[in-house]
Amino acid sequence: MTETMVQYSIFLGNKPGLLGKIVGALGAAKINIVALTMMDSTEHGVLRIVAGDPQKVKAALDPLNLSMDSTRVLAVTMPNKPGALADVCEKLSTNRVQVSYLYSTTGAPGGKAIGIFKVQNVERAAKVLEQKRSNTRDMKSKLRNHQRSGMAMRR
Repeated sequence: MTETMVQYSIFLGNKPGLLGKIVGALGAAKINIVALTMMDSTEHGVLRIVAGDPQKVKAALDPLNLSMDSTRVLAVTMPNKPGALADVCEKLSTNRVQVSYLYSTTGAPGGKAIGIFKVQNVERAAKVLEQKRSNTRDMKSKLRNHQRSGMAMRR
């Protein structure tokens, strides 16, 4: 599954407890975090959060008076297995969709992982990935039908 979501980038001073205040505010507002990443430098950090309801995220964080902005990103649900992320990146690359950055959840064994992709053209990237998935499903269906017809002929 591929969907467009809103990511908030929150610019943080390196102060103890600030991250706790942010995730505490989201928890108090009953906002489930889909994915997040944080990077730091000597002067500040950038927390990137993708959550279900962007308006609720903004409302929950506004009282903290933080510097933040929002951008559209692509959330891609993938199988949690070796090579899944490489497959998505290859499809995007083959179709000349540039990935500016990405981060992902790891999921549970046998479960799903979610990749958050910052790309230049979200709609085009989503279309590329959805088109490739439907082509893969069609090929698998044709293969199954072919195998069934071969078995029927042998009987």
